[in-house]
Amino acid sequence: MKKIAFCNQKGGVAKTTSAINVAAYLALHGHKTLLIDLDPQGNATSGLGINKNELKQSIYNVLHEHVGLDEAMQQTDIELLTIVPSNINLTGAEVELVNLMGREYRLKKAIQELENSFEYIIFDCPPSLGLLTINGLAAADSVIIPIQCEYYALEGLGQLMQTINLIKDNLNASLEIEGVLMTLADYRTNLTKEVISEVQKHFGDKVYKTIIPRTVKLTEAPGFGKPIALYAQDSTGAKTYELVAREILKLPIDSEVIESKELTEHLEEKDGKETG
Repeated sequence: MKKIAFCNQKGGVAKTTSAINVAAYLALHGHKTLLIDLDPQGNATSGLGINKNELKQSIYNVLHEHVGLDEAMQQTDIELLTIVPSNINLTGAEVELVNLMGREYRLKKAIQELENSFEYIIFDCPPSLGLLTINGLAAADSVIIPIQCEYYALEGLGQLMQTINLIKDNLNASLEIEGVLMTLADYRTNLTKEVISEVQKHFGDKVYKTIIPRTVKLTEAPGFGKPIALYAQDSTGAKTYELVAREILKLPIDSEVIESKELTEHLEEKDGKETG
């Protein structure tokens, strides 16, 4: 199993959108995938059509009560994609776990029981660097860092990198950066180009070639409880997230659309309804 945490303590960077849609495309490419929602807001849960107010078991029960992950899993509309949901109950988990032995490894131990039942496990970490995120990083093989193409893009990244290094030094020596994903790009502004250039300068070849544009369809999809692949499969957002999944899977990408800016412009000409 390859375990990837989507992590950025800064909110509004399309972290959950990216976790949902990357997980969906990994599954659609034939890989059995588990998405674990570690955010008390439960946006990944509702974004995949699960009613977070009617959960019998959730990731809270797994972390706090030693319920097995298999007992909390729910099937999604994509055959090979399963989710361990979350809801507001998780809010108290960090306080409740503080005095427990091995609190940083609760998630890691739960995953060990799966015995390679999945090829990919995706963690949607909350926008904080608390105990829930630490559990995700301690259990993960690698981290994908979504960064928005906006003015404060690099704000707080130093603290995130410090946390990742502390996890490596103390809890998970094998943790690596899987990649940096640029999101919410608006190519009509010079700022987007400047931020992309700055992030590429900072992280080098860790930055994915595919850049996720700001689009209406990506904003709408969670309201219908669907990943973009099911909500608007021909949209710009769908095409770019599929490219990200192909990069993660090390699959070839058509040289004509290797840069999402070119893809975006091509699809805008083809479908004037997309705004991104």
